[in-house]
Amino acid sequence: MTALEFSYQVGNFSKFLKPFALRLTRDGDDANDLVQDTLVKAYTNRDKYMDGTNLKAWLFTIMKNTFITQYQRMVRRNTFIDTTENLHFINSSETVQINSAESTFMREDINLALSHTEEMYRVPFLMYFEGFKYHEIADELDLPIGTVKNRIHIARKSLKQHLQMYA
Repeated sequence: MTALEFSYQVGNFSKFLKPFALRLTRDGDDANDLVQDTLVKAYTNRDKYMDGTNLKAWLFTIMKNTFITQYQRMVRRNTFIDTTENLHFINSSETVQINSAESTFMREDINLALSHTEEMYRVPFLMYFEGFKYHEIADELDLPIGTVKNRIHIARKSLKQHLQMYA
């Protein structure tokens, strides 16, 4: 393929690059830059394009790889590593004040909602909440596994209805 044919075909496919660039970058200026970078790389690497391959797919691959490389570069550039020695106040639990009033109210509301749930639904739900697997609950309560799943589902619906204020 001659340079003129290559330029003509790349020009035809360049209109498809902009929407793809917008999907990748979610910004108009960045998308224009990405299209421009893609076209520059396509022209500079024209000798690597083999006749008979899909030129449109080749251009999209260049764009995707360019975007990924730029994104990785940006992430690396924005990574901050603190090498100072005096880190004793960072993430120190001694300086954190915890107010547990809100969690106390939530726990009381959850316990109240659980008390309104029938025992046949509450027991499998609490067992599941404590980490038991469905088959373990079924064995312990001597119930079919489908019944256990159904009762847990009903208990969840009941709790969801009673705890709408937290939704």
